[in-house]
Amino acid sequence: MSSTNQKSALTLFNQTNVQEKFEKLLGKKSQGFISSVLQIVNGNKLLQNADPMTVYNAAATAAVLDLPINPNLGFAWIVPYKGSAQFQMGWKGFVQLALRTNQYQNINTTEVYENQFKSFNRLTEELEADFDVPGEGEIVGYAGYMKLKSGFSKTTYWSKEEVITHAKKYSQAYGKGSMSPWNDKEQFHSMAKKTVLKNLISKWGIMSVEMQTAHLADQSVQKEVGNYDYVDSSNTIDIEAENINEEEKRIKLFIDKADTLEALELLKESVPEQLMFYYEAREDELQIA
Repeated sequence: MSSTNQKSALTLFNQTNVQEKFEKLLGKKSQGFISSVLQIVNGNKLLQNADPMTVYNAAATAAVLDLPINPNLGFAWIVPYKGSAQFQMGWKGFVQLALRTNQYQNINTTEVYENQFKSFNRLTEELEADFDVPGEGEIVGYAGYMKLKSGFSKTTYWSKEEVITHAKKYSQAYGKGSMSPWNDKEQFHSMAKKTVLKNLISKWGIMSVEMQTAHLADQSVQKEVGNYDYVDSSNTIDIEAENINEEEKRIKLFIDKADTLEALELLKESVPEQLMFYYEAREDELQIA
């Protein structure tokens, strides 16, 4: 055990400037948050050996997102990985950030058991499953669902095999020892639900500033704030999701540049449902002007 690193982490979080930063971020909750960080470090030998600055930056990310890091709550974690501390989102954390946008009517993800699943049409995105009956037998897949207050909705379903394929591609930790969450039965289900929900939101949901931060910081090590090192991933970026996000940014730019209602109207057919609230806000601005 590296007592130097443990002492450094303790010293770091006891510094006045560090405590002031967390107080600025969290207000009266800051002392409780710092205490929870130190409890996690003191209870984990690998985190005690981790680079203290990566512990600090992972904690700061959780504070910026205002998510608790209590492992029992499942919103976010600070976990050790190869001598550093890695920030990880939980699926509950993504739900929490989505609800804060006040744009969602419903959002959820769940396991699908073999006695519940009937079929999933990938073209129409119609999932036929009986969720009225308690799940029995093996978990065969994971479903995600979101509905915006604008009326736009999406359903997605990944089979267990698809989740495993994705994990093998994007996580070097998959299948490598008992420390990998993918090798623990309960943690596997939580990771699978997060994978499905994160993919759903990044492609079709409202990407608030908080959500973008969470998406970038998830499973990263930060030796410097905002410098994300995806040490656990052989493929840092989900190219398809990034392309969709870039397209949405382009459409937002065109909406912002529209200086008349007539010019804005010409864009309407190109605006996806998840960006209609942005279109309508610009429409209101032009009507007032």
